[in-house]
Amino acid sequence: MALWQKGVRMAAGKLPKVIDPATHSVLDYAVAGSFLLMGILFWKRNKRAAFGSFFCGGAAAANILLTDYPGGSQKLIGYKAHGHIETGIAGMTAAMPRLLRFEDEPEARFFELEALAKTVIVGLTDFDYYEPESPEGLRAGEEQDEALDDVAR
Repeated sequence: MALWQKGVRMAAGKLPKVIDPATHSVLDYAVAGSFLLMGILFWKRNKRAAFGSFFCGGAAAANILLTDYPGGSQKLIGYKAHGHIETGIAGMTAAMPRLLRFEDEPEARFFELEALAKTVIVGLTDFDYYEPESPEGLRAGEEQDEALDDVAR
């Protein structure tokens, strides 16, 4: 992962989680669509960049379609796992120009921008949206311990 991507991820991770699942779904479709569109545009001048764009777009589309959130169709992947997979897709996107040996060509910039966009989207998304909230000051483990203490009394 590039140093700039780590910095953006760290900064976005400290910001409030303002993206809900429905908005996240729209952003996911926009990112996947841009990969597929750029794959078509890259096809005549750089087959390696086109292949990388199709590959990243396909991975993003599969993650969207298999996730249990608005816009997903199969509901095989939980929303939180979707976020972890997206982090991997962002890293893969950043690495694609080097993996396919076009890092010094103009098309590589598109992959850098897409990785940046994905990193920011993941950093600002509330992946705990569907998780039940626990009482103030209690973590999930403490909550269970208190429930067991109540049963024991």
